[in-house]
Amino acid sequence: MSPRKSVAETAATRGRIIESALTLASAEGLEGLTIGRLATDLKMSKAGVIGHFGNREALQLAVLDAAVERFRMRVPARAVGARPGTERLTRAFDEWIDYMAEGEGHGGCFLASAASEFDGRPGPVRDAVLDALAAWSAYVATELITAVEGHELSPRTDVDQLTFELNGVALAANQSIQLHRDPKAPARARRAIARILLGPLGPSSTHKGEISAQ
Repeated sequence: MSPRKSVAETAATRGRIIESALTLASAEGLEGLTIGRLATDLKMSKAGVIGHFGNREALQLAVLDAAVERFRMRVPARAVGARPGTERLTRAFDEWIDYMAEGEGHGGCFLASAASEFDGRPGPVRDAVLDALAAWSAYVATELITAVEGHELSPRTDVDQLTFELNGVALAANQSIQLHRDPKAPARARRAIARILLGPLGPSSTHKGEISAQ
């Protein structure tokens, strides 16, 4: 076997393990990942599975990296063609809500589930979840700032507050979709996001997105 073929086969096996682990973790959480279960599902030895990562925590981090990349390609990447500002944000949140509802075979938004699972567990996995969510919040804030600069939103807009509210709607939608199986949750979430971005008076409002000083 040539070295090049060996490297390619190793990478393919690692990818297959991560894909199987992502499916399992989506159903049972990152803490629910067991080497034994993966080995059985993949018809591999336990040593063969863990040998690609070194330990269980490294496997969890690799699965999380894969989930983050999937989120990037599924949500922000699909909003690239929209006009920067409120239009792009609306498109991005639309894609996120669709992702939650469809699950793409992985049961909702993996990042939202991982955030709930590790919010009180210090360590590298929690740090990685925080980094991913911070990157998303920075993306949202950047688009809101663009909307303010383009006069779509009031100059008095509290960008941090709107970022908090938008993310809160998305996380509530994920819970309603996954836990409550509420078929109306996606539509409710879209209405809430539109209200936050456009205000109760719609696009012509001079107060849209403005945070009261009181």
